[in-house]
Parts: sequence; C-alpha cells; structure tokens
Amino acid sequence: MEKTKIILDENEMPKKWYNILPDLPTPLEPPLNPRTKEPLKPEELEPIFAKELLRQELSSKRYINIPKEVLEVYKLWRPSPLYRAHMLEKTLKTPAKIYYKYEGVSPSGSHKSNTSIAQAYYNMKEGTERITSETGAGQWGSALALACNSFEIECKVYMVRSSFYQKPYRKSLMNIWGAKVVPSPSSETEFGRQILKKEPDTPGTLGIAISEAVEDAISHENTKYALGSVLNHVVLHQTVIGSESKKQLEQEERYPDIVIGCCGGGSNLGGIGLEYVRDKLKGKQEPRIIAVEPSSCPTLTKGEYRYDYGDTAEITPMLKMYTLGHTHVPPSIHAGGLRYHGDSPIISKLHAEGLIEAKAYGQKEVFEAAVRFARTEGIVPAPESSHAIRCAIEEALKCKAEGEEKVLLFNLSGHGHFDMSAYDKYFQNEIA
Repeated sequence: MEKTKIILDENEMPKKWYNILPDLPTPLEPPLNPRTKEPLKPEELEPIFAKELLRQELSSKRYINIPKEVLEVYKLWRPSPLYRAHMLEKTLKTPAKIYYKYEGVSPSGSHKSNTSIAQAYYNMKEGTERITSETGAGQWGSALALACNSFEIECKVYMVRSSFYQKPYRKSLMNIWGAKVVPSPSSETEFGRQILKKEPDTPGTLGIAISEAVEDAISHENTKYALGSVLNHVVLHQTVIGSESKKQLEQEERYPDIVIGCCGGGSNLGGIGLEYVRDKLKGKQEPRIIAVEPSSCPTLTKGEYRYDYGDTAEITPMLKMYTLGHTHVPPSIHAGGLRYHGDSPIISKLHAEGLIEAKAYGQKEVFEAAVRFARTEGIVPAPESSHAIRCAIEEALKCKAEGEEKVLLFNLSGHGHFDMSAYDKYFQNEIA
C-alpha cells in the first residue's frame, strides 16, 4: 500500500540551515541607508537586530549550524510530515502525484516558528530583554510569542488592524504565551498617532506595523526588533522545510517537477523552494518553482523591481526588491500574511533572473480550492496556504489534460483553525 504520510525520525532533522547567497549567479544588491542612500554598514543595524542575525544576513557560508538549543525546541514539531494527497488526486482524476509539506503541526500553527525560535534564541544569548514586531494575519506574532516565552523574553506585537479584528483568537493565542498585542496603527507610537490622525478608519498595513515596531525598538535600550519574513536570515531559517522534504521524497524515490509556495514576504516560498533552486543552479534538475500571491497584492506579478523602503515611515533600510510602493494599502483580504508591498530580495532576484515563476489568484478561487482540499484531505488550510493549493490543483488539472504524470510539491504552511470567520464569509457569498 502506498504511504500517505512520509515521516522522518527526530535524528534525521536538518542540523544546518542552507544559505543560498554564495550560490546566486550574481550577488544581491546591498541594503541602503534610508537617510544617506549609501550601502548600509552592519553596525548601523545593531541597535535593532541581534549581532548574530546580522552576521547571518550577510554570511558567505553555504551552511550555518543550527544551535542545539534551537534544535531542542524544534523537536516539538520537527521534522514535520510530508503527505501524499491521494484523495485530492482521486477527486481531480489526475495522473499527477501531489505532495504537501505540512507546517501547521507547529505549536503556533505555521512555518513561522522555524525562524522565531532562532531569532529569540540569538537575542537571549546577547541579553535582549524585550522584542517588538509586527504581524499580519497573526501567524508570525503567534510564533514570536511562543519563542519569546521559550527563552523568557518580553514580547510586544503590533497586529495589522484589519486582522486584529478579523482574527481575535490569534490575539488570544499570543496572550496565552505572554505577549502584549495592540492593533496597528496604534496610539502607542508617534507614527501610529500620525496615521490615525490622517486616516482614523485605516485597515492598517504591514508597512505601518513594521514602522511602529521599529520605532518602539529603537526607543528602548533593552529592546530589539524581529522580522518574520523578507530578510535573508529569516529565509535562511526556513530552509529546514525544503531540506526535510528532499529526504522524504527520496524515500518515495521521487523528485518534484513543480515546487509551489504562497508568497507575501517570501520566507515560506524560500523555505520550501531554495534547496530546489540550488539543484537548478547546479544543473542537477530543472524543477519549476512557483510563487503564488493574491491578485489584490500582486507584488511579483505587477510590482516594480527597484529599491524601496521596507516600511511606511521610511525608517528601515532600502532593499532591492519587487514592490508596489511602501505607501501602498492593499484591500483587507483574509490572507493577511500576504498583504505586504514588497518581497524578499532573494526571492525578488530569483524572479528577476527567471529562476522562479509567479502567479496571482483572487480570494474566491483561493477559498474554493481550500474547501476542496479540506473535503478531500481533511485539513483546513490557512487562507495564505490556500493560494499554493489553488496553484497545485491548476497544475494537476493541466497534467490530466496533457496526460503527464508529474510530481507536485507544495508547502501547506499553516492551518486555518483561527480563520473560521473567513470561511463563514465565503459560504455566505461575501468574498469576491
């Protein structure tokens, strides 16, 4: 009988993170100082980030050892299972073999804990007492709250206002792990007060929330800032996903023809995809790697590839990335984790050089795919992850039409247990 779950033993968990920077065909363009527009010196960011994370951000080492203290916490959910979607395949009547890596088994319910644990650990080692951050739909905020609780660090989260009210139980989860959560824009920072004065009914954005969290961090000596996506060290920590999936597919004696991940800032896609990009760069294999984003925030598919600020207040460094503009305010879609104006410099460069593809879908078709998946595979996916499911179904149906038996792999980056109000709206035909 063919397997449904492909499981690795704890001893087979990756002991190193994969850093793609030394394998890129051309170097990444450097981040720029937001005031001088000159290449940024690492020490200029030391008031915001832990020093070890800054070293990882610019590291030329292909592999970076995962500290044993981080591995011990990872054991709560890693290695995560790889599933063969037999029932979905049967329903679609496709010859494609569909696999999904399920990151919803983490305590916080998503892939975000892979980097939150690492970031909290390095901050703890350097004596940080408090960490601030932003969160969109709440997956990152939940993961950071868990991590800070694990290493006894105070946590403050600025949650995008639209998601704060759409997903109240995400806030509850963060509170359980000891974090303080406020809707962004808030009255607790100067920038937040400015935004509220101009636009009292704004739904908020990740760019605004980042500005508030950074302002908070630089205003307190005992505080550092943590980011859940976009930056190189964040993408680095997620590569355990792709490393594990490779070992699991080897058990099946298969290699993916197509690798799919939803993409907001880029860490989820990088986590599942960079190991396969490396194979592509080395000429070993030629997989298609597809980034999937919402059509309401089409950064890769319609954005410009240029330098832009990572936040709305123009506090953060300028990064070379695909961007819709740092003042862009996307609609209040339920996939709040994908409502970011920019993308990871790594993911952006790979897309600009034709090494990865990008697709965008609307909310309704994404929720249709999510429900179809839940009714066949049993797992209720997060709205963000459902973008990858939508693409996987489309590719599987192409295989059916063309009679091709391809292997598809996608990252089911989180469960949708805190997204029931979004599903209710879908069933009430309130999602366009």
